[in-house]
Amino acid sequence: MNSTNRTVVVTGIGATTPLGGDSASTWEGLLAGRSGVKVLEGERYAELPVRIAATAAVDPGEVLPRPLARKLDRSAQFAVIAAREAWSDAGFTAPAGEDEAVAPARLGTVIASGIGGVTTLLDQYDVLKDKGVRRVSPHTVPMLMPNGPSANVGLEVNAQAGVHTPVSACASGAEAIGYAVEMIRTGRADVVVAGGTEAAIHPLPIAAFANMMAMSKNNDEPLKASRPYDTGRDGFVLGEGAGVVILESAEHAAARGAKVYCEVLGQGLSADSHHIAQPEPTGRGIAAALRNLLETTDLKPSEVVHLNAHATSTPQGDVAEIKALRAVLGDDLDHVAVSATKSMTGHLLGGAGGIETVATVLALHHRTAPPTINVDDLDEAVEADVVRDTPRPLPEGTIAAINNSFGFGGHNVVLAFRTV
Repeated sequence: MNSTNRTVVVTGIGATTPLGGDSASTWEGLLAGRSGVKVLEGERYAELPVRIAATAAVDPGEVLPRPLARKLDRSAQFAVIAAREAWSDAGFTAPAGEDEAVAPARLGTVIASGIGGVTTLLDQYDVLKDKGVRRVSPHTVPMLMPNGPSANVGLEVNAQAGVHTPVSACASGAEAIGYAVEMIRTGRADVVVAGGTEAAIHPLPIAAFANMMAMSKNNDEPLKASRPYDTGRDGFVLGEGAGVVILESAEHAAARGAKVYCEVLGQGLSADSHHIAQPEPTGRGIAAALRNLLETTDLKPSEVVHLNAHATSTPQGDVAEIKALRAVLGDDLDHVAVSATKSMTGHLLGGAGGIETVATVLALHHRTAPPTINVDDLDEAVEADVVRDTPRPLPEGTIAAINNSFGFGGHNVVLAFRTV
């Protein structure tokens, strides 16, 4: 057997998001078209130009035991919660080795974060200034490390094939999943826990993004602030949470009788080489990633019936993505049901690719495209079939879906999935 040709499948999913504390409640919220955006309460947010965010529906401190939670940054807390759900959903009952269905040396984790333990860093600096050196937590360094979430998930499941953390801004979660696919295809692992997490709702990141003119300032109508493709869009809304999938070689999944959600066809990668923060306006780099996906997989444009778009609600970015899709897919874009789930979850930065992969997998599994909310006046430059307000059934037969993720620095990652 040529190990580089191994088929990769999804056998488990987990999430904790602004819509729900697990994947089921998150999916229910997506189908209901419910916004998770809220007004940020508290004095430290009062003077900010942006006072809204999509906070987690279930605080991780309510789920994790206190001794564990106090040693983990919030981003790692989200990752552990989502990974535990995904691990159980895949049918594993204990860490690798204890559960004999997977050997520790054949298990890896790839959990990404765009910013890592930023809240730990900022909060502990405040402790240092206000209370002195001796009050700084000895757990600070392991908590603030960007690889902390992946490392802690690896410890949870006893992963020994490799524990990795790709960092590519808002493309990080998707790149983590693509990296996990390659771990399995090259024969380095049989099972990989993969996804993205983020917890950056803090005055400093919010002020910084706001001063870049990247975030919506619609503080008076938080539920309507995240509005991809609408002519009135004025930037993204920051979200938090994690999305994790269990990826597995098809042979390994079949040998243990695992259920399979769908096949992961592969990834397409490119870089804009345009600007550190602004999207390339023609979509040239995104188109290159899409072409890379088509060249390196057996995906045909005619198979694609659903897209979970990056669509953050920025004026330039939303249109550039559609231009790229049209340039590569041509008329086949007309039969693609486009969903922009950030309209409900907000933008989870490095966690976005993880959560939106979970949404894409569930869309194929249930053959239902979730809606995009808050599109009151569709931008005429968005020449695509946007699913608006209510879910839409997807066709029968073998169908495929794409999940797009792009990040500051010009990172472009597109993932493709197909029913089995």
